[in-house]
Parts: sequence; structure tokens; C-alpha cells
Amino acid sequence: MPREHKTTAFPLPQFSNTDRSNLIAAFPKVEPIYKKFGEKHHIPGLAYGIVIDGELAFAGGIGIQNVANPTPVNPDSVFRIASMSKSFTAMAIVKLRDEGKLRLDEAVAEYVPELSKLSYPTRDSAPITLRQLLTMTAGFPQDDPWADRQLDVAPDTLSTWMRGGISFSNPPGVKYEYSNFGFGILGRIVSNVSGMPYQQYIVGNILEPLGMTSSTYDIRQVAPERYAMGYDFVDDQWVEVPPLNDGEFGSMGGLFTTINDFSRYMAYLLTAFPPRDDVESGPVRRSSRREMMQLYSQRIVSSSRQTPDSPALVMSDGYGFGLVAGVDSVLGYSVAHGGGLPGYGTYYRLLPEHGVGIVTFTNLTYMPAAVPINEVYAVLKKTGGLNRRIIPPAAPLVAVQEAIAHLYDRWDDDEMKSISTESLFLDLSLEKRRAEFEDLRANFGERLSVTPIQAENALRGSWHMKCKGGSIEISVTLSPTVPPLVQHLEFTAAKPLGQSLKRAITAMTHLIGQWDETQAQNLFVRSLKRKSLQAQFEALRVQYGDLKLGDVLEGDGKTKTSVRLLGSRGSVDMHISIKSGSKRVQAVSFTRPQETAFVP
Repeated sequence: MPREHKTTAFPLPQFSNTDRSNLIAAFPKVEPIYKKFGEKHHIPGLAYGIVIDGELAFAGGIGIQNVANPTPVNPDSVFRIASMSKSFTAMAIVKLRDEGKLRLDEAVAEYVPELSKLSYPTRDSAPITLRQLLTMTAGFPQDDPWADRQLDVAPDTLSTWMRGGISFSNPPGVKYEYSNFGFGILGRIVSNVSGMPYQQYIVGNILEPLGMTSSTYDIRQVAPERYAMGYDFVDDQWVEVPPLNDGEFGSMGGLFTTINDFSRYMAYLLTAFPPRDDVESGPVRRSSRREMMQLYSQRIVSSSRQTPDSPALVMSDGYGFGLVAGVDSVLGYSVAHGGGLPGYGTYYRLLPEHGVGIVTFTNLTYMPAAVPINEVYAVLKKTGGLNRRIIPPAAPLVAVQEAIAHLYDRWDDDEMKSISTESLFLDLSLEKRRAEFEDLRANFGERLSVTPIQAENALRGSWHMKCKGGSIEISVTLSPTVPPLVQHLEFTAAKPLGQSLKRAITAMTHLIGQWDETQAQNLFVRSLKRKSLQAQFEALRVQYGDLKLGDVLEGDGKTKTSVRLLGSRGSVDMHISIKSGSKRVQAVSFTRPQETAFVP
């Protein structure tokens, strides 16, 4: 394990409200979602669980484990979780790395001699590394149809395949492509480095320490009365799919487990957040778990709507170490992985910043088990209780906020220099900084109050200063020096709206709700293309619903402003300017506020 190091006082992200009763109150709505999903897809049985704050808060089962012997599914039913197994392999690799037994950026051939003479696709290809296998960037082709039937492959067979060469779809390190073969090789590395069979290492070093006593790679160890047999649905009937035995590809998809067991693993991943000083526990360090849950190779960027009148879901994700990590416009940062094998379809999705995770197992081939999970998250979101941890302002940010308020009230050159880096005055001289404060004071008058800091991280944040003449947003970024000093300072001033701007904004919200060509002719200057505006306004109505005026964000209050419009399905920022004299709108644009936090 790496040596301990000194720490400094650091703000610990925390929930502003630790009451989870809203989420718990929504649990009765969960089972109908799964029941509907099971009926729609003709699933014999499925199990699900919701983890909140490190505990399995809710779990259930629907349908039957076995058609021939119809035992009801429950949280102790044993399913094969297919590719959800991959993160256990990744955890084993980082554990061995933490113990100094391997290096992620070492050539794979150093640990697997059978690959020492591997032929590469180009002369300039660098040797494949362990990190590339973990992040699906080794250049191997996507191999689900083939690899799904190789779980029971013998050790000698895998060695023969590797000595015989591997076909590449891309040169190593160029792009993401999902490879089960790569995780089969990682399993071999775990065996070679640890000196014991892969499965034995996982059981003894990860499953048992986490209390996952019902989890195994060997189907013979599963009691028949607890086993959820896998099925296909063919010609309106279920057809049994006997499980493949364990083998060398178990590292890519061979684990059998239960909801009760897997919830312990989800809780263990979730409790890696936030970074903190608590005593370490479990198989690997918290920092190593967080490392597994970061995006290393981009997979997709997409925007979609479930229905024409629903908000767009914008998302981006990629592969970490045996896990998919990404962000979306609804839930923010999440970590997930699915599993599909003949007879099974599984999925889990974690929200580390929220302390919540949901898992679904089904015993029908390749079921899209993510679908009900996303529906359950939508239900939890509507309760208002699915909130992420908030970063409290660190002491240096609070000190800077107080200093800037004092400087606004009464300027002092020495005080300004004491909180600032020299580079701040290279961007704008001390004299101009002084003039900036004096101009704000002259235009906005006496300071009335200061809002709490909205911290983006320990060294960056913003707040508003409410003054007699309007509002000033202050954004700062502090330096990496000790102590941290102001390296970036920005003011965004907003004067109250005058009557002309108020009328223009009211008219535009009416047009967004229902377009009126005559009203539009009277509102906009002739150079604005009204057909394009009409299309944009209709799109805004679909996206956000009815809109009304929120906060004033920026502007002089007379001829230009930026305001936040609040809708039933979100908010949007509108930027407009009116032509002096005519009072007609001469420019209008819209931007989306930053509503989601990216990977920490």
C-alpha cells in the first residue's frame, strides 16, 4: 500500500439534507415498474435492489426462478451477472497494483509470456498495456457473440489462442472498443501475478472480505432451490439455457450472485465518495475505487427524447476500469455496467454524488435491464429527495469573500495585493482594478447583503453581492500556492429591469407559449428572421414548457440583459438587447444553465 502522506484541511462534500424519507416514500412505486417491464418482455423472473447511504434500503423479486419448479424470485435468488463481473477483475488488478506487484502501464507481455511475439497492426503500434485492457483501448474487436460462448474455455486453449495471435480492429491506444478477450487476458494476469487461480483470488481477496458469501464462479456451489435458471423466449415459450461451466473467461462474465450480496459491492463502491480522512476498509483503497470509476476512454455523446414533448436527455460516457462512467443532463455523474449472456440480462447504475445505486437481474437472454432502473431513478428524482452532496466553501474562499466585500465598501491597495497573485495585476493593473471597484460602487451603491458561496471546488466559487442599485455576481479562482491567492476575479453586474426590457421579456414569453405573427412583427426589428425565431420558440416550449421570468443575471437594465426563464421542465437563460429609441428587440439568444456536475 502507498505510504501515508500529510493532509490539509479540505472541505468535505455533504448533503444539505440527510433526510431520505422522500426516497423511501417512493418505494411503493418501484415494484409496478418492474412488474410492467417483466410482463412486456416475457421475463420468467427478475430481482432488484436499491442501495442508499451504504445500505440495501429496498429489494424485491418478481416472477419465478425456474419454470419447471416455480419458486418465486427473491433477493437471495442466485443469478449469473455476466459482464457486471468485469469490475471485480479490475478491482483485483488495482489491488495487485497497490501492493506493488504489477504496473498498469507495463506491457502486457511482461505478465503474459504467450503475448511476447504478438503481431501488431502497424509498425508504430506501442505494446499493449494493462491500462489499455482495463479501459477497452487495446485495439481488439468487439466480441460479444463469440466471447459469450467461451466462459468455460480451458487454460491451455487460452494460451494457444494468445500464442497464435489476436486480430485487431484498431491499433492499440487509439479508441474505445468493447473486448471480452481483453478481460480474459486480465484474468490470466491476476492468476500469474498472484500465484493462484483467478477465481480463488477473487473469492478470497474481494468477495469474502465484503461478506459476499453467496457469490461464486462455480455453478455447482449454488443450491438448486436458490438458482435462477437462464431462459430464452422462443415461439411464445421459455426455453431453458443451461449455464456454461466456469473457465478462463470467467474474468469477463462468470460471476453468480444475489441482490443481497451485490448490494454490498455497490455500497463498497459508493462509499469511496467523497474523498476523506476516515480509516480505510475493505479490499482496496478508496482512491483506487474512485480511480476505477473515472472516464478514461470516450464511448458516446448523445442527445435524445423519449417523446416529442419531453426534455432532451444529453449524455456522455466512456469506460473506466471495468465500469462505465459518464454524465447526463438529468442525473449528473453516474457509474454503471450491464451484463448479457445466453439466459441473462443484468444492469446496475450508481450515483456516487448522491449515495444511491440501483441493480436489476433478469433470467432472460440479453434483457435491457437498464430500462427499469432509469424509470426508477425518474420516480426518485420527482420526489425532490435525490440530491447530490454539496461542497461547502473552504476557509480560503470564505476569507476572500469577506475581503472583497470589505474592498467594495472601502478600497485599500495593500489589502487587495495581500489576497492576490502578481499575475492578477498583469491581466488588469492594480490601478484598473481599483477603478473597477470604484465604478461598481458608483453605479450600484451601498452593499446590502452577500449570498453564501456556491463552491465549485475547494479553490473556485461564486456568490452574489446585493446592492441598492442591483446585484453583482463575483467569481473567483484561487492559486495553487500556500496560502491560496486570487488568480482570477470576475464581476457580472445586473441592473434591475427597466420597463422597456420588462415589456419585451413578457412579450417573448407569450410568444414562446403561442406564436403570434402580428405581435412578433411589432416586437422584433425587421432584420431578425421571424421564421427562425418561431421555430426556436416552439422548440423552447417543447423543451421547457411554459416559461416565466426568474432572476436577472446580467445587463444594464435599459437596453440589454440576461435573465433566467423558469419552466415546468427546467430553466433556460435568455440574452436580449433592444434598439434604443424604437424599443424593439434587435438580438435574442438562449443558453442552458450548467445544471449537472461533471466527474469529480
